[in-house]
Formats: sequence, structure tokens, C-alpha cells
Amino acid sequence: MILLDGKKTSGDLKKEIAASVADRISQGKKAPHLAAILVGTDGASMTYVNAKVKACQRVGFDSTLINMPADSSEEKLLQEIDQLNRRKDIDGFIVQLPLPAHIDEQKILMAVDPEKDVDGFHPVNVGKMALNLPCFLPATPFGIMELLERYQVPTSGKQVVVIGRSHIVGRPMSILMSQQRPAGNATVTVAHSRTQNLKALTLQADIIVAALGIPGFLTGDMVKEGVTVVDVGITRLEDPSKKSGYRLSGDVHFESVSKKSSHITPVPGGVGPMTIAMLMKNTLLACKRKDG
Repeated sequence: MILLDGKKTSGDLKKEIAASVADRISQGKKAPHLAAILVGTDGASMTYVNAKVKACQRVGFDSTLINMPADSSEEKLLQEIDQLNRRKDIDGFIVQLPLPAHIDEQKILMAVDPEKDVDGFHPVNVGKMALNLPCFLPATPFGIMELLERYQVPTSGKQVVVIGRSHIVGRPMSILMSQQRPAGNATVTVAHSRTQNLKALTLQADIIVAALGIPGFLTGDMVKEGVTVVDVGITRLEDPSKKSGYRLSGDVHFESVSKKSSHITPVPGGVGPMTIAMLMKNTLLACKRKDG
């Protein structure tokens, strides 16, 4: 069993990005600049945003963090987005999700300039991805594809089951893995809450991407020998034995599934670090596009 080590791979990626940034600066070009908007004080969101700021420092990016109160109006958030769209020094920016319930998430994502949408959520980028045109790929699926490619996991002609149909992970994964690309050319089935006989599907799968948000959902009796498993889920579960009072669990029951797997991602340390690294990669791409 080979561990798809997202922590190590993201570290390698950040070194490559840092070298590219250093080369840019030696040529008198600007450092990439990533901005983030955080609305409210959700603990997980604050952790993610702080990790992104640290990643920017590590690779030599400039970064801007805009903190807004949880009761900020939708109009005020749209004004902040408009300002970032206009700022020439900002290459890319993200609006950290989830947003407070009184704000229309889709309306906010639509307001982001597609040329600065380094999260890859704008319909323009999603459409270009579906057509296999140059675009910003959603960071989490982008990171998974990078992991599969770097670990040389065979995908061509393989049976893939993606569990979960979210716009952020499930659907983009199904598109990317079916396309003609190094970690593509697979036959993909998207499973969801209405799927019948899910176990029959997963037992046939060469590769499984679990992205449904239910801790320990995929168990050893649901997979075949030699399967590659990518665990996208990450849920905080109460655990009095831990100093923090909680532990992180993925959507995969690691102990039972790993015994049958040829490749598997851990939680934590798998997909999560890759997501941040690919956000950096998208921001570098956005910066390079403006070089002319």
C-alpha cells in the first residue's frame, strides 16, 4: 500500500512555486498577490484562511486578508469584491466559504472576475473546464489530479466512482478524470444520495473518490483489492482523549480500506494540503497571464 502523501507533495509544489517566484523577481517582475475575504469568525474557515496566508509567505507571494463581521450585508461584500476586481496589484482572490446564511453564495461567486477567480468556482471557469480549455481549475480537484499524476497512478481506461456530486469537488472530478489528460481517460460514475446499489459500484471501481462528508462511510467490505482511494472528507469529531477535544475523520474508514488499497490518501495530510498548494499554483498562473 502506497500512501498518497499530500503533505509531502504540496511541500514539493510550494518549493517549485517559490523558485518560480524568485526567478520572476530576479527579472524585475512583480510577486504574485493573493487576497482573501473572510466573513465572520467560523473556526474552520479561520484556520483555512490562516493556512493560505502562511502558504503565501512561504512561496514569496504578497497577500491581503480582508476580515468582515458576520453581520455584514450582501451589498457590502459585493462592494469589497468589486474593489478587488478593480485593483491591478491583486492577481487573484478568494471568498472563503461557507458564507453567513443571509448572503447569497451563488450571487457572490458570480461577482468575482473570472480572470481573478483562483478558486475556479465562476461559471466561466467551470464552463471552460468542461470544454477542456485553459482556465483556473477548482483547487481541490486540481490537487487530486496532481497527486494521481505525481504518484503515477494508472487512470487510463480505469473504472472510477466519485461519491458526491458537489460543484466544488464531485462534478469537477468526474469531468477532469474523463478528459484526455495525464490523470484522465477514465470511465467515471458519479454516485450520490439517490444512487442504488452503491456497494456494487464501488466493488467494481479501480479508483474511488469519496467526497460526501460522512465520516467513515466507505468501509473495507465496499472495495476490491488493489483499489486507489482518495478521501476528500474531513469532519471534526469529539474526542476527549485528544488535547484539542476533537479528532479529524475522513469519509473513508482508513483501517479497513487501506488493507485492500494499492494507493490511499490519509486524513489529515492528504487532499487538504494539496488544495492550498493548487490555490498558489492558480495565483501564479493568474500573475503570469498579466505579464503580456
